[in-house]
Amino acid sequence: MATAVANCFFSVLTSSVKFRCRVSSQRYLATSHHSIASVTCKAVSNHKRRPSSNRDRELKGVSQKKSSRKSKDDDYGISGKRKAGGSQSAAFKSFGAQRKDKKEFKFDIKEQQVEPNNLKDAAFLDAVVKVYCTHTEPDYSLPWQKQRQYTSTGSAFMIGNGKLLTNAHCVEHHTQVKVKRRGDDTKYVAKVLARGVDCDIALLSVESEQFWEGAEPLEFGCLPRLQDAVTVVGYPLGGDTISVTKGVVSRIEVTSYAHGSSDLLGIQIDAAINPGNSGGPAFSDQGECIGVAFQVYRSEEVENIGYVIPTAVVSHFLNDFEKNGRYTGFPSLGVLLQKLENPALRACLQVHSNEGVLVRRVEPTSDANRVLKEGDVIVSFDDVNVGCEGTVPFRSNERIAFRYLISQKFAGDVAELGIIRAGSFMKVKVVLNPRVHLVPYHVDGGQPSYLIIAGLVFTPLSEPLIEEECEDSIGLKLLAKSRYSLARFKGEQIVILSQVLANEVNFGYEEMSNQQVLKLNGTPIKNIRHLAHLVDSCKNKYFVFEFEDNYVVVLEREAASASSFHILKDYGIPSERSSDLLEPYVDSLDDNKVAVQDFGNSPVSNLEIGFDGLLWA
Repeated sequence: MATAVANCFFSVLTSSVKFRCRVSSQRYLATSHHSIASVTCKAVSNHKRRPSSNRDRELKGVSQKKSSRKSKDDDYGISGKRKAGGSQSAAFKSFGAQRKDKKEFKFDIKEQQVEPNNLKDAAFLDAVVKVYCTHTEPDYSLPWQKQRQYTSTGSAFMIGNGKLLTNAHCVEHHTQVKVKRRGDDTKYVAKVLARGVDCDIALLSVESEQFWEGAEPLEFGCLPRLQDAVTVVGYPLGGDTISVTKGVVSRIEVTSYAHGSSDLLGIQIDAAINPGNSGGPAFSDQGECIGVAFQVYRSEEVENIGYVIPTAVVSHFLNDFEKNGRYTGFPSLGVLLQKLENPALRACLQVHSNEGVLVRRVEPTSDANRVLKEGDVIVSFDDVNVGCEGTVPFRSNERIAFRYLISQKFAGDVAELGIIRAGSFMKVKVVLNPRVHLVPYHVDGGQPSYLIIAGLVFTPLSEPLIEEECEDSIGLKLLAKSRYSLARFKGEQIVILSQVLANEVNFGYEEMSNQQVLKLNGTPIKNIRHLAHLVDSCKNKYFVFEFEDNYVVVLEREAASASSFHILKDYGIPSERSSDLLEPYVDSLDDNKVAVQDFGNSPVSNLEIGFDGLLWA
């Protein structure tokens, strides 16, 4: 029975890898471990947000790219829920309205008295600009170089104080950003001040005073109601001038954000959103901006499903930036929860009311690991009762996912949890921080780390690398570990041997690729910086690398050092290591605490990730 289940899991996982490869040529970014988990679990859990059509469901992002490479189409795919991590995004003194004495973002609901029929003639449409971006992505397979540049167009809008808002995916890996106002032939250089990958928002500034002449920033409104009219404005493909499409608000709930690895509040609308609309505003009938257009839901089974980032998420992003001088991200509680719908389960856990969610797993890197235990039942969050389905009250006669409350917090905030432990009620306090990912979804700094030893190229495993390598080259075991394992300490990485640059010093190892290295001379490897430190401090005659499945590679240390110059010259590589590995290595106390434990082997099962009865907070 166990063998049959394992075979089923790996066969489905193989199909999920092929799905990734099929859509990656169109630049889909739904490559989180939860999106693959949804595919993996489809056969057993029939994930309600993951249909079984041939093309599955695609979330198309909305900036249009111009490139000779099809892989650079700016489409964003999403399959099922984005991330097992769940929820994880100041205000300027003049945000919308000119509020010079306020540091925190406040909604300005001043009505502008714009009739719906005259929306196309409203002056505030001039605040919507076209974005021209030149992108240069890293080459994750050859981490010492960049890929060929490509261009894209999107939308943005003025928010006052010399700032613009757009989507993070519109300016990802940017080397140059330019903006152009409506009715103007001049393009102005813009600077990217902050990018919130998890909330898909970016903040731009334009220094040119000419650009801002006569400009009026947009007014921000509150969260709309269901069936409220909505108008999306931007510069989608199909023409060069501004475009206006209309619809209504269809749904408001916690939504999977395709570009990031988060589930945040989102507004679903039926107005047309097309490539190029990314970063453009969505307006109410009163002319107030109610959010930012950012993705659509594509499927053979549905139509006219677009998504808007609400102003609540926008304000969180801006307040975060204002408070910290940089964007720190949405926090996470760091626990895996199970619904308590079954009466027998509640009775067994001594929960006498129809509320609460069961703590199934606590992430080792979260502060919750200090105060919560597996088997605890969370019944309240900051005195707000949590239902047995993992929902909390939202507005009037509505409920929303428990993750919504967490997303209202900032990194470093403290939350008070009401829990039932062994039948006794108590309250505990938890510090909320952004989730630590063992395999990152985006590489900070723009260029991946790498280390070359005698032609052996080592680099940390990342989602962009998996997407670039694709298919069978990563291997099922490594792919499964990257999807379901949890980081045991901050800074932990899965370090892999990505390829071997053939040379006589590495004779016999040339065929190795994409294998995790576990130890060097008997010492467990914590991350790529630790590996570089072990190599630099080694005094042994040999380098002995231990890989998965007890595969061993032995190199003579002096011969390896001597071969470095010739290998770099033969392959045209500027340096044997990335610049970040030139800095002195500092061994943290947290690293040493877990060094004696089994490394990187804390898998979350595929059933836990995809089953509707379980959810990450």
